[in-house]
Amino acid sequence: MEQSKFDKPEDIIYLKQFVKKHPDNKMGWYLLGKHYRDAGKEGKANYCFIQAGDIYDAFEQSSHPLAVSTNQLEELKAWEKRKKRKRLVRNVTVIAVPLLLLALLIPSIGNQKQIPGDDAVPAVADGSPGLGVVLVPRKEKTPAGYAFGEVMKAGGESPPKVIAAHLEEKGGWKQWNGNARLLMEMERGSGQAQFEVSMLDRNVCACDPADAKPAASRFAEWKIEQEQHWTLSSAIVQYRNLYKKWPENLDALVRPYPHNVLSGEGEGMAAMFPELLAKLKLSASQAENAKPQTGGQGTKDAAAQIAGATSIGSNGLFQPDWSKPLEIVIDVSNHTLAVVHNGLIVRSYRVGLGGSKTPEGSFFISEKVRDPNGGDGIFGSRGMTLSNTLYAIHGTNDKDSIGKDESLGCIRLGEADVEELFDMVPLGTPVQIKNGTLPPDAKAPQERFRLAPKQDESNPAKVYRWLT
Repeated sequence: MEQSKFDKPEDIIYLKQFVKKHPDNKMGWYLLGKHYRDAGKEGKANYCFIQAGDIYDAFEQSSHPLAVSTNQLEELKAWEKRKKRKRLVRNVTVIAVPLLLLALLIPSIGNQKQIPGDDAVPAVADGSPGLGVVLVPRKEKTPAGYAFGEVMKAGGESPPKVIAAHLEEKGGWKQWNGNARLLMEMERGSGQAQFEVSMLDRNVCACDPADAKPAASRFAEWKIEQEQHWTLSSAIVQYRNLYKKWPENLDALVRPYPHNVLSGEGEGMAAMFPELLAKLKLSASQAENAKPQTGGQGTKDAAAQIAGATSIGSNGLFQPDWSKPLEIVIDVSNHTLAVVHNGLIVRSYRVGLGGSKTPEGSFFISEKVRDPNGGDGIFGSRGMTLSNTLYAIHGTNDKDSIGKDESLGCIRLGEADVEELFDMVPLGTPVQIKNGTLPPDAKAPQERFRLAPKQDESNPAKVYRWLT
């Protein structure tokens, strides 16, 4: 049997990755088929030759010059480089809407080719999310096209099942706890890896939609898991900011006061920590490599190159800036405090303030303490100092002061709200105090976020004198 002219392991890996990214390139399928044939894997070779179509016919049954070329792989790589120069990231949402919807609704038209691996590939790789979510902007005129485009751009990184949804928006902010409309659900089929698409909203498809209840149940469970991922991811990032190194394990985050970066352990956090840490390290490395180099070269192309590889978070959320930590925004104009992430309000609370005594500006949570001054006084059961000052976010024993300007500058919350906030945001969380930025109607979640306490986070040796 004649030995393949490109049988180096790196060449074979390149070919597999190439046809994943360019499933319509028949030459790539032909060359991969030749590899399988030379290796004696006739079934996989035949599959690839079928995808190659007329290219196989031309090369195997005629004396086409390229068929005997010793530089086929090099020419294929050159073709890909030319294609990358034309466009770095393919925006499939520019496809005409009727054609796109037709491709979505008829799987045989919109099927995606899948290369046969040396072994059976499981539907979900170890550590990979089983469900992905695309949050489609309300202003998007073609939501189905937008969602499908995000999945196509993600390529093999996309989870096997993806839900596209509209979240309620107010004042330019997406509302995590607002009304959500599920638009469609996409799932990779078996065999030819076709996308099986269920349209869930008649306004998107102009059709009789499928039953959305199963997808709604999956979406609700995913949201609970996503909150755990946000908090754990934020804690890992803030630990690195505070200590200039990555945490080795979850225990490094959950420590006694004053090193209590994370205020306990959430369900599933121990299992998700290793993969999340690895993904954050990769994201940080890519961001570092994208920084400007000496000589004035820009980073626009580099940033675009890494966007596709980092656009899906550890829990399957399609979002380029998924690794950005949670932040707190306080709006003094309407007495609202919100936990936010990339334009999305994850939590919002009604707060008590001090009017002009509450300073606007940028702060961070420099201390987190449980039961300050015993926990039954004017500061309630939780306190979070802002930037080592006398200003703090804390509880109160005066419920009627919530929504009013009666403090000496601090931010007061009700007991249930401050305890949830204490668990959700880690030490080091940025805090922005502004005038006029948040929607006024704070909306409580159906289920409170909670961590199971593991360490002593109290500080009985200190008498706190925050400007309550």
